[in-house]
Amino acid sequence: MHVLALFVQLTLWVATTHAFYIWSCSEDKICPSIGPDRKREIGDGQPQPVEGGVTYALLQRVPNNDEDPATKAARAASRLAKKYGSLQASRIPQKQGPNLVKRTNTYSVVQPAAPTTANSAGIYQDGTDFSYFIQAGFGSSQKPLYMLLDSGAGTTWVMGSTCQSAACTMHNTFGPADSKTLQPSTKSFSIAYGSGSVSGQLAQDDISVAGMKVGMSFGIASVTSDDFTHFPFDGILGLSMSTGATDNFMQVLKADKTLKANVFGITLNRNSDGGNPGEVTFGAVDPSKYTGDISYTTVSSTAGGDWAVPMDDMGYDSKAAGITGRLAYIDTGTSYVFGPASDVAAIHKLIPGAASTDGVTYSVPCDSKDITISFSGVKYTVSSEDWLSGSGSSCRSNIYGHEVVQGAWLLGDLFLKNVYSVFDADQTRIGFAAKAAVSGSATVSGSASGSTAASNAKQSTMATATITSSPASQSQGSSVPGLSGHETAATAGGTAVAETASAGSTPTASASPGDQLESNSYVSIMCIVAVIAMVA
Repeated sequence: MHVLALFVQLTLWVATTHAFYIWSCSEDKICPSIGPDRKREIGDGQPQPVEGGVTYALLQRVPNNDEDPATKAARAASRLAKKYGSLQASRIPQKQGPNLVKRTNTYSVVQPAAPTTANSAGIYQDGTDFSYFIQAGFGSSQKPLYMLLDSGAGTTWVMGSTCQSAACTMHNTFGPADSKTLQPSTKSFSIAYGSGSVSGQLAQDDISVAGMKVGMSFGIASVTSDDFTHFPFDGILGLSMSTGATDNFMQVLKADKTLKANVFGITLNRNSDGGNPGEVTFGAVDPSKYTGDISYTTVSSTAGGDWAVPMDDMGYDSKAAGITGRLAYIDTGTSYVFGPASDVAAIHKLIPGAASTDGVTYSVPCDSKDITISFSGVKYTVSSEDWLSGSGSSCRSNIYGHEVVQGAWLLGDLFLKNVYSVFDADQTRIGFAAKAAVSGSATVSGSASGSTAASNAKQSTMATATITSSPASQSQGSSVPGLSGHETAATAGGTAVAETASAGSTPTASASPGDQLESNSYVSIMCIVAVIAMVA
């Protein structure tokens, strides 16, 4: 009896101590505290002054010896689960700090010309041709946020007001204080991209894009990887046909019968050309943005809802590389071009003076010519201004032997800057046409001081980053230059909802502070239950 009483006291002491520290248990039932940096206020009992400090009274109840151990353990677990569940709800909001309010996106951006076509929005860019985005309004206040136009993603999300990740502190964010109509949910989401990942909670609210307002679900990110510190956009607008972790923007437009046709046309500007005629038009094409005819290619039935079409070949100086039987994913959310190492070697073999030490990155003479990419019998020229970087005698090729999508090519903005693109969901096809001539001069908005200067320096670093791993060892986590916003994995509520096969891809998710607290509380309860069971 005396021994049992001592163990009951020990159990109560463990429960009281838990009010100060979050515990984690190893497989051998040892439960060390995480440390004083996770100290929390106690939620029950009043401190009593004693000499040299304070103490908390422990109340002992006479145990019921007629009750079986399993019943006692279950009752204890139920009581503690209720206790820590209430603590979780009350403690998490207190983690907000001064850096979580009144954030301002101070990145420099190149403003677009005002669109003249209905249901159109001007496309901003970062001045480096790395990322292209529009301004969208969120919630009842129509809070303006920069949204990356990403034809390689089906999920739409924004950085949340409670997010403490480095990227979130540098951007505008969205949360309950910004909208009276926001409907948050307890359902989580997690997205992995060719570079970067995010996770958080799903919500429902209105989004205004190109003069259209739609109600749809989207993610509010509580954790973002540092990849997003390099770019001005505050979130991603998924324009793929595939199902992601949220409502599909194009599918919502179609269901609402907002547009006559489920199609959008895009033109992206090259910053060095001056001016910014960049524009996205929903429901139609803008004839002023292209010349000649639009040539269409049917989207592959094996693409799983992604914008991927068969590519005829690539060439250099009137010579064909012999790259056939490959799909090309057309991705507005990716800066450069990525492909199978053998294919990338084939195109560089045609370029005199091209060299590589790893089969992934290539150096080429800076006076190299344009290359061509063919679809449905039509060749499109890709300017050397886009596929080359650097100056002097030796430059870097922006065509990388890295499979973001296994066995396929990923054609990003490097290619799309050279054409007018049409994404037709009604007829599941992609069209390309020659771009109209550019006129005017570029205008830059945003401050060039403080965090803006720092972000520009980071963008420069991102631009010159290269992949050093060999093709055989590449994985989802490999660093890629520029931006690769191609969605490789998506989960909602812990269930995988979309995944594009990529070399060594593995869905990644980061637990929110609330998830971590709930998990630690659970294992602590199990430790206490184990002690009770052993005593009985």
